[in-house]
Amino acid sequence: MKRVVLALSALAILNLTSCKKWLDVNENPTQANEKVPTPDLRLRSIQMQFVDAYESSGTRASWITQNVTKISGTASNDGIIRWDVPLASTTWPYQAWFVYTASNLEPLIEKATAEQAWNYVGAAQLIHAWGFMLMEDMYGEMPYTEALTPNVSPKYDDGKTIFYGCLDMLDKAIENLSKTQVATATPLANGDIWNGGDTKKWLKLAYGLKARWLNNLSKKSFYNPDEVLKALEKAQQSNADNTVMEAINTSETDKAGVVCSMQFSNLGATGNRMAKWYTDLLFNTFTGGSAVQDPRTTRMIPSGEFYDAQGKKEWRISRGVDIIGTDIRTKGGPVAYEIMATKKETTTHPSGYIRATTADLKADRSYTNRWFTTNTSTVRQGDSVYVSVYSDRLDWIRDFTDNTNDYYIASRYNGMSEKNPNFNSSVPNINSTGSFYIRADAPAHLVCYHEMCFIKAEVLFRKGDRAGALQAYREGIRAHMEAMNVKLRTYPQVRGKETISETEIAAFLSSKAVAQSAGELTMAKIMQQKQIAMSYTVQNWNDMRRFNYSAPDPQFGVVYPDFGRPFEFDAAAQECYPSSDPNNVRYWPRRIQQCSHERNYNANNWMASNPEAASRTILSYPVWWDTKE
Repeated sequence: MKRVVLALSALAILNLTSCKKWLDVNENPTQANEKVPTPDLRLRSIQMQFVDAYESSGTRASWITQNVTKISGTASNDGIIRWDVPLASTTWPYQAWFVYTASNLEPLIEKATAEQAWNYVGAAQLIHAWGFMLMEDMYGEMPYTEALTPNVSPKYDDGKTIFYGCLDMLDKAIENLSKTQVATATPLANGDIWNGGDTKKWLKLAYGLKARWLNNLSKKSFYNPDEVLKALEKAQQSNADNTVMEAINTSETDKAGVVCSMQFSNLGATGNRMAKWYTDLLFNTFTGGSAVQDPRTTRMIPSGEFYDAQGKKEWRISRGVDIIGTDIRTKGGPVAYEIMATKKETTTHPSGYIRATTADLKADRSYTNRWFTTNTSTVRQGDSVYVSVYSDRLDWIRDFTDNTNDYYIASRYNGMSEKNPNFNSSVPNINSTGSFYIRADAPAHLVCYHEMCFIKAEVLFRKGDRAGALQAYREGIRAHMEAMNVKLRTYPQVRGKETISETEIAAFLSSKAVAQSAGELTMAKIMQQKQIAMSYTVQNWNDMRRFNYSAPDPQFGVVYPDFGRPFEFDAAAQECYPSSDPNNVRYWPRRIQQCSHERNYNANNWMASNPEAASRTILSYPVWWDTKE
């Protein structure tokens, strides 16, 4: 009887045949193994698990690139905020890829080949290439050529081998996705939850990935902009071509996490906040910015309800946490704030308020809702300006007014109960409108037209075609807003979830925030807009590494103004970065360290993979495509 064992070493898959032959009678069709699942069932699972690996890598990248930050804490991921990526934070992308995704690819290919379901073979090959390229982006050197073999201690391959191996595999995927399957083969539409079985979209996905990867070679002497443009010609040409993983916000979201978005799972808790460097992009308040607010701002930055000076409710958009220029996190902030049932009372709490701690008190008319923190530090009493990104599951939400309020209502937790006569629509009751990419039903924009536009803008700008670059850059801005609208149209049209109107889009495109002529366009403008459009993705980190963050680029000057080391960057973090010169590549984060599975079960090969493999300085050691060669 053949079994599949997943070893915790670069995922060597062991085909063991030690069971007695008399047990090998038949297969149980109700029990999963490497033979039973049909191609459609296996592909569906592979796609979901791959998105976990991809989006979870994006979460870690978003903390490094300061798209988002956390309230004060000591959890493992807090180390990422100060660029001291702990070992505990490095395991999941690896495990989600190797254990839950890659281990199923060869069985899918074998099963699909047997029935000549060539499109499934191509889809598996595409995901194979994408996943291993993701591993190189995150970890650098990695078992690749022997990773999915029976070898329990697979050798490591260098970045160049992985990179070109992935390109070769992508070409094989293109070949099989271009084939016509036999009539008896399982239709791709039966198992494809990304593109609905549309092979044309899969081919555009393949060429979109090729354009992305070839453009990531921009530091290399052999970087070929024309090859990037050639790939772009066959990649996404409109939002209709986008590859998107849809998520669902239902009463099952907490029980079956796979139906909700990964960024909701990773960032949707009440402890995450927007970082100032990122919010400055949307407010256009960075150095040299126009101060023209981007229409995406209210959709991507959460708002909360507050009282104005006259005691009426008003929306206030979150302030970004300045983790570069202030000591807020080293001073214990920002702290958690909630809308709670409170009243003015003699108390030692610096706010002068006490909160209701029982159901009876929450129903007491002397209590009203206000923003409150249980933290007793005087300097932390203003942290309500940093609104949580949290937006709750649909089934928890109770509407008491007009059946259009689908926000997180604070009374579910600490606010007044409905028995309190003050509980009505005139009191503040909404902690957060949430953020577009972090809601439970947020779409994962995997490879989309707006990214292709910004790649094209960059490439044409490098080639000196400023007019063509301007057109692609402006098209990228519009395409991203319209891609957001696909989801926004499905919501009740309430604060933070309104569609972006054509009037808003046109006004922004004609504003000072956007280059109006070829002479005004800069690489910084292109990449700032791409940063917004690619929020919470590894590609944002890839781009920052390519341009060496905020160090002046030899060709284009400072591409990411105001970006810098976190204020809380301490002596322990300094151990990871040999240079104190921002112009040196070793000043900045270049990868994450290898996870404990490889250290524990494949140590010899891991140690031999890089001269700094076991050193904390590995965090600043560039991956292959991030080097000049």
